[in-house]
Order: sequence, then structure tokens, then C-alpha cells
Amino acid sequence: MEMQKMLRLLVLVYTLTAVSLAVPAQEKRVHHQPKLSDHVHDDAHGFQYDHEAFLGKEEAKTFDQLTPEESQERLAKIVDRIDTNKDGFIDHSELHWWIKHRQRSYIQENVNKHWSDYDKNKDGMIAWEEYKNTTYGYYLGEDFDDVEDKSTYRTMLSRDERRFKVADRNHDGIATREEFTAFLHPEEYDYMKDVVVQETVEDIDKNGDGKVDMQEYIGDMYSEEDGESEPDWVQTERKHFSEFRDFNKDGFLDKDEVAQWVLPGEVDHADNEAKHLIHETDTDKDEKITKKEILANWNMFVGSQATNYGEDLTKRHDEL
Repeated sequence: MEMQKMLRLLVLVYTLTAVSLAVPAQEKRVHHQPKLSDHVHDDAHGFQYDHEAFLGKEEAKTFDQLTPEESQERLAKIVDRIDTNKDGFIDHSELHWWIKHRQRSYIQENVNKHWSDYDKNKDGMIAWEEYKNTTYGYYLGEDFDDVEDKSTYRTMLSRDERRFKVADRNHDGIATREEFTAFLHPEEYDYMKDVVVQETVEDIDKNGDGKVDMQEYIGDMYSEEDGESEPDWVQTERKHFSEFRDFNKDGFLDKDEVAQWVLPGEVDHADNEAKHLIHETDTDKDEKITKKEILANWNMFVGSQATNYGEDLTKRHDEL
């Protein structure tokens, strides 16, 4: 009897620990875009805006690890990679592709980090059963009886299974690396957008009517405390709800309106960054840049996404 109790305790600990590995759906939601930087975008006074916009405040410090000579030497090797057609020039499409390529690297790194945890039989694929057992434990038959908030874990399991099935495009119950990437990062895939919208509505729709009203919309972002006056930004969000998000003015956000909110046709920051870098460094104004022009402005490039948040400059060339 004591052994059975001990076993159930170990299962509970394992289950709770494993559940924490699940990717929270609400983590993927977009409420309002944070500022890219607290600095003014004024290249005449430095590149702090560009650095923080594409590096983050901590990552922007990476550049300080290298001397100017080391930076230029390593940047030159990266330029050779960006010049895919080897014509000696970097045009907008090449630079745009490179920045997007580096943007996606964090997603692949995240998938790689989790892959071995879930691919238990090491066959290069992850079956739903592998993911479920690893994340929620092998004693699901007990329906989380030992877990205090059983309904939450049941909901998480159901949502993960639904998302996994959508990501699994050939419906064989097994995810390839690409399908598992879509499962972990559904916001990156067009065919997963309905799932992102559905999960968002479920998170916010407290009364279960399948829509999001003003109270639910604000309540998802802000909880009023006794004696506290409502912040200005909340009033702004109320205005956004009424004037911009609720297109048909019926007082609710339906799924289509939620989709416009959480998955908007956002500005392509990689495209803008590519245009900005070319505009600022293209001395002969032929709308393409040479290695010489890039190296003459190395401090701007090492602080942009073109060098993966500056980290590429700290890696050996053969690692890129």
C-alpha cells in the first residue's frame, strides 16, 4: 500500500513537471505590439534603435565582445554567404531572404532543443503518443485524479491533441520535424492559423458564447484592483475594440475579427530592415551593395538582423 502511494506521488511529480513543457497557447497571442526600442530611430546619433529593435537590449551587447577588426573579418565571410548568385553584389531580395532566414533560426533552435525529449524511439519523428506520454505522463488512464486542477490539464491535453492533428498534415498520427515545428509554432504557418484563432477565443471567451465582448477583451489584459483608476492604455484599448477591432459594430469579436486582431497582416520588418540597410550603405545608389560598401558600414550591419542579432559574428564561419 505504501509502495502504491509512493508510486502515485512520483507520477504526480512527473506529470506536473512534464505538463510544464507544454507550449501555452496564450503565449502566441498578439494584444498590442510592444515598442521595438525606447530610443528614437535617428541614425545620425547612433544605431541604438536598430540594435534594440532587432537584438533585444541584452543581445545588443554581443557586438562589444569583438574588436572592429574581428567584426569586419567575420562580417566579410557572412557577406559571401548572402551573395547567393555570386555576382559580387547584395540586392534587396538576397538581403531580405538572409534576414528572414536568420529570423527563423530561433524557431529551429527551439524545436531542436525539444526534439530529443519527445522522440523517444529515436526514429526521427514524433508520434502523438510520444508527445502525450512525455508531456502528461504515462498514467493518463487515471484522468489526472491526483492533480488538484484536473479540468485545466484535461483542457491542455485536449487542446494539444487538436493542435497536433492539424499540424499532422497527412493524418498519420506522427509528426515530421516540419509538422512538429508547426505544432510548437503555429503562428508561423498559414494552415495553422485557424487553430491559433480558436485557441485565442477559447482563452478569452469566459461565458462560452463563442465570441469576445468588450469586458472579456479588456479582462484578458487588465484586472482592476480596489481603488485603482483605469490606466490610459486601457481606455485606448476600449477605443480600439469599438473603432478598429469590431468591424461590424455588433459589440462582439467573432472569429474573423479575432483573426484580424491576433494575426494581422503585419509590417514585414525584415523587408524594411533590408531596405534601410541598402539605402544607408548604397553609396552609388544602384540599389544594391558591395562587400566594400557593407564593410565601410560594418557597425550598422553587425547590429542588424543580417547577422542574427550580432551572434553570427561570435561564431566560426562554418557554424553558420
